[in-house]
Amino acid sequence: MKLSNLIVAALLAMLTTTQAQQPSLAPDFVIVNASIHTMDAARPTAGALAIAGNRIMTLGATTEIRSLAGAKTRVVDANERTVLPGFNDAHVHWLMGGFSITNVDLRDATSPQEFARRIGEHAKKIPKGRWVLGGDWDHEKWPGTPLPAKEMIDAVTPDHPVFVNRTDGHMALANSLALKLAKVTKETKEVPGGLIVRDANGEPTGVLKDAAMDLVDKVIPARSWDEKHAAALAATEHAAQAGVTSVQDMSAGDDVGLYQYMLEHGELKTRIYGIRSIVSWEVLGQTGVRGAFGNDWLRIGGLKGFADGSLGSSTALFFEPYNDIPNTRGLLFDQMLPEGIMLRRVEAADKAGLHVMIHAIGDEANFQILDLFKQAADKNGPRDRRFRIEHAQHLRPSEIKRFGAQKVIASMQPYHCADDGRWCDKRIGPERAKGTYAFRTLLDTGAVLAFGTDWTVAPLNPMESLKAAVTRQTLDGKHPDGWVPEQKISLEEAIHAYTLGSAYAEFQEKVKGSLAPDKLADLVLLDRDIYQIDLSKLDTVKVAMTIVDGKVVWEAK
Repeated sequence: MKLSNLIVAALLAMLTTTQAQQPSLAPDFVIVNASIHTMDAARPTAGALAIAGNRIMTLGATTEIRSLAGAKTRVVDANERTVLPGFNDAHVHWLMGGFSITNVDLRDATSPQEFARRIGEHAKKIPKGRWVLGGDWDHEKWPGTPLPAKEMIDAVTPDHPVFVNRTDGHMALANSLALKLAKVTKETKEVPGGLIVRDANGEPTGVLKDAAMDLVDKVIPARSWDEKHAAALAATEHAAQAGVTSVQDMSAGDDVGLYQYMLEHGELKTRIYGIRSIVSWEVLGQTGVRGAFGNDWLRIGGLKGFADGSLGSSTALFFEPYNDIPNTRGLLFDQMLPEGIMLRRVEAADKAGLHVMIHAIGDEANFQILDLFKQAADKNGPRDRRFRIEHAQHLRPSEIKRFGAQKVIASMQPYHCADDGRWCDKRIGPERAKGTYAFRTLLDTGAVLAFGTDWTVAPLNPMESLKAAVTRQTLDGKHPDGWVPEQKISLEEAIHAYTLGSAYAEFQEKVKGSLAPDKLADLVLLDRDIYQIDLSKLDTVKVAMTIVDGKVVWEAK
């Protein structure tokens, strides 16, 4: 063989070897024939998309994207079903949610008798002496809406202390054994920011509200690491089935280490922003950590405070008395006392670069927090701080427009609208209710909405929340055209709040919240095209597939 031929053969062999060693440029995963709504203003819709690694590679028409597929590319035909960015729940209580999966479930108990029966049946299944917890009861579903009392459950729980919370988490019922362990008696003094409900003789009925709940909480044995781990595993699996790819855990506290362990061992299917109490802001402040610190899976730096209680427990703080309980306007939460302490915490935490969010439900509570945020921002000067009000539930017109003007994020939970709308008018009347869950007016006045559920207060399922936001139909079916219908928003606006709005609320809109090239491949395929159905049927929509970080974490069989 001539030397020239040998050289050519050698070069061809080298080229063949080099091509074989180069990584494939084909995507790992493509979805075709889809109705993709991206939440990306540059390209709102597409028919197909491609994923490479953990990122969106490109979007386009089905023929274009299908042509990119290689021999090892998984191709999913969506059959014109909807594909959306993964849902980002801006307000959950993660471990509580995980525990709720195995706790006693009282959410749909429709009478005191059913309430007591379920508690008694649950107690029979667990060892004597173990606490009966969870519950999520709602006395508004009972005839006459009476508050529960310890006498309802004492006979069926003689060997088990019980402390079961109302669905809003702002009051709970203890049985006599639990009160005995907590040493709560007729002589127990009231707790600032809370209430011990008493009978006509001054004896505790067993119901404790807000800060008074701490009297029993402090005697409940701490959960073990293994119990917490099991709850977190249950929570992340439940989220995957619901199409929730990110959560913002308002109760993370010292459990972030558990989430880190799960991340290191490949157990997380959900991205988590772990929030701790503003009361202990110095724990982060002294380290120099600033808001939203971490990686794409797990971050810290957020702080949550409380201004008031809840509407369902009659502890949300209003300017005027409750219509049905005229001797109260609600409660200022103990974190706000003594006067001025919350302002000092917010100013200091904000100056340290931490991310502050505060629970406010009643109109006066929202007014006070908006004022407090303005004072802190004025003192510390301009920066991208993204203050948030969690719930922002009942607002006067004068406060609605301040959210946009002050760049305060309204972190809201639409399902509460469908739930509270059954009985809100009896609490505060139809006139005050006009500013309740004011989604439309908040958007129109420039506010950013971040949607979530408050799980376990409400179901984690985003479809139920989307239905509530766009129809405002109440759970009792009595408002088919919507309760306070002028505050409805469009389906696109609701999804935006649940994806890109929530991502913005945690400083992550550049990497997730919309489907665009180079963004994280977190997305959900639904079982139909939700833009083509009766919106009142949204709660019947199921998740067909959930993808997180480019990997399928749940798929319907």
